[in-house]
Amino acid sequence: MTGVLTHDAVQAGSADWTPERILESDRRYVIRSWSQQGKPAQAVVTDAQGCWFTTGDGRRVLDFQSQLVNMNLGHQHPKLVEAIQRAVAEMAYIGPGFAARARAELGEMIADIAPGDLDFSFFTTGGAEANENAIRLAQHITGRQKVMARYRSYHGATLGALAATGDPRHNNGGTNVPGIVRFHDPYTYRTPSGLPPEQDPACLGAPHLEEILQYEDPSSVAAIIIESITGTNGLLVPPDGYLQSLRDVADKHGIMLIADEVMAGFGRTGEWFAIDHWSVVPDIITSAKGLNSGYVPLGAMIVGDRSREWLEANKFWGGQTYAGHPLACASGVASLRIIEEEHILENVRERGAQLDRALRAMQERYSIIGDVRGKGLFYGIELVRDRATKEPLVPFNPAGAAAKPMQQIVADGWERGIYLSANNNVLRLTPPLVISEDELDLGIGMLDEIIGAADARLAKGDHQ
Repeated sequence: MTGVLTHDAVQAGSADWTPERILESDRRYVIRSWSQQGKPAQAVVTDAQGCWFTTGDGRRVLDFQSQLVNMNLGHQHPKLVEAIQRAVAEMAYIGPGFAARARAELGEMIADIAPGDLDFSFFTTGGAEANENAIRLAQHITGRQKVMARYRSYHGATLGALAATGDPRHNNGGTNVPGIVRFHDPYTYRTPSGLPPEQDPACLGAPHLEEILQYEDPSSVAAIIIESITGTNGLLVPPDGYLQSLRDVADKHGIMLIADEVMAGFGRTGEWFAIDHWSVVPDIITSAKGLNSGYVPLGAMIVGDRSREWLEANKFWGGQTYAGHPLACASGVASLRIIEEEHILENVRERGAQLDRALRAMQERYSIIGDVRGKGLFYGIELVRDRATKEPLVPFNPAGAAAKPMQQIVADGWERGIYLSANNNVLRLTPPLVISEDELDLGIGMLDEIIGAADARLAKGDHQ
């Protein structure tokens, strides 16, 4: 270290940044999230347009998971890029203590589309920060500390959000925040009790929740935080009546209901918010990702009357330097306009029906598919070794050789030119909401080949 910028990068032109050099500098100088360091990245990406991105070796890849389920409007949407360019030229930044048009306009637009009385927004840099602030606000309003969260959940990587997260990553997150109480998910394919979903207490919601609350003392619980539709951990769609039952229990005990819509919100399921499918109004919605397709870091905590009354009488103990960043908010305004003007929700419903039909036809052909579930363009395929026993293709939280069957499926997709994602034994299918009928057909065709090959390997006993 010299304290002077003498690195070759200072003098290097764009022609000097070959894919090989980018990979090496990335490996040497950049820490990548959720990764063992020291290994090179999967690929260098040199260009991206719509539902496709291009790697350093010139391969075009169909982005069938919208990167981290955030590129809802696809890559480089021209209207969104133009709005960001215009906004940064007008005012790149102003502190959160000032009023700015982009913040006010985005808040007003969200108030128009959010369910019920939710019309008051705090803007953050992402979903984890939105969840942190939502939990903290619920604790302040109720004067209670405990938070109920589900086992198959993901709420973010910051300290409090990771503590509320139920998936195995919270075990490696350092000191956990006290007061998190777990309860089971409405996993209708694998009910916790083994009973049919219509009889299972966890799938019904209220019976299971009330049992846990009697042990924990409901007067000590500030909030229940749930993903309206579980995303990363299996694409779990709650049965009808489930979310209303949680709403009823929360009301009964004065507990605040927080709906994490970071993945599922802003059109992903064919409605503005996934919870709209069941006409339930939570106390707080948290969101990010699809709010502006991830073009600039942005999240939101959206609250209703109960929170507004408290906030207008008390100080809000939360904030960030970049809270309500005007550039990010301007991109959110543009994104919501695009969704409305280009009829994106309608496209999601049509393409979602197309995807559903194709996946259920695959399920008829390939015994490796145990379950198909989802809404809109938010789908999961659960893969099994045996349909009768529902033995998963890989165990829960697999590592090493145990994880290879799913890794092979994702790698097979990459080789064929489609970018897929898997968690445990569930393949996640979340293409951009702007995907065309032909592009979706192309992706479905590749997926059919991938699943067919995996089914053949299973039949031959190769998945060991």
